[in-house]
Amino acid sequence: MLVKKKIMGGLLVAVIALSSAFTRLQDKPTLFVIGDSTVKNGQGKGADDMWGWGDFIANYFDKDKIKIENRALGGTSSRTFQTRGLWDSVLVSIKPGDFVILQFGHNDGGQLDDTARARGTIKGIGDESKEIYNPILKKKEVVHTYGWYLRKFITDAAAKGAQTIVCSPIPRNIFKEGKVIRSSDDYGLWAKEAAKAEGAYFIDLNKITSDKYDRSGDQVVAAYFPKDHTHTNGAGAKVNAASVVEGLRDLKNCPLKAYLIKK
Repeated sequence: MLVKKKIMGGLLVAVIALSSAFTRLQDKPTLFVIGDSTVKNGQGKGADDMWGWGDFIANYFDKDKIKIENRALGGTSSRTFQTRGLWDSVLVSIKPGDFVILQFGHNDGGQLDDTARARGTIKGIGDESKEIYNPILKKKEVVHTYGWYLRKFITDAAAKGAQTIVCSPIPRNIFKEGKVIRSSDDYGLWAKEAAKAEGAYFIDLNKITSDKYDRSGDQVVAAYFPKDHTHTNGAGAKVNAASVVEGLRDLKNCPLKAYLIKK
């Protein structure tokens, strides 16, 4: 009888331990990463050595304390990530205490209603809108500004209890007079203003990486872009991931920093 009680007691302890471990797993926050192909290229498996920075960001976090999900998709803009239902699929998974890092802009400069992609947004951060006929969806659509879509990401996440970190777009491999062309007067600026308007955190990823590119020089940077001036290989994506973390560490009072692996 005594042996049986010991066995039962041992089983009870094991069940309690498993239950506690499961509870900790459930309580662990998630960092959702969203964006375009510069954040996740293809399936995120490095086909042809093409990578996005979101594929390497998890290496900087303590995965015993936080879960990382890279939900970015190549070809999307701030508009189409929402209109194609990709953002809704992220939203249903968000719980209080989670985080969202986003970076859009490379595809937002396209046309609003072209027959190839119809993914462009109106320039700026205002409330302007335009009704168009979307030849891809074959229906009318009201298109808003880049900033409007960013603000919606932020407010939607906040409504679910999550905090958002907005990144300005990584620089393209385009140099002029020895310096990389920056987006400080357009999408980089608008991303900053949209984040400020909604009280979100902001990482000037464009500036951080551009400074690195300027120091490295165009020949070194060219090796990061083997196919075009936008998409990075593994080495280039790692540079950008490091820049994101550098910017994150410099943010004041951002709770996401607590989950970074100590230097």
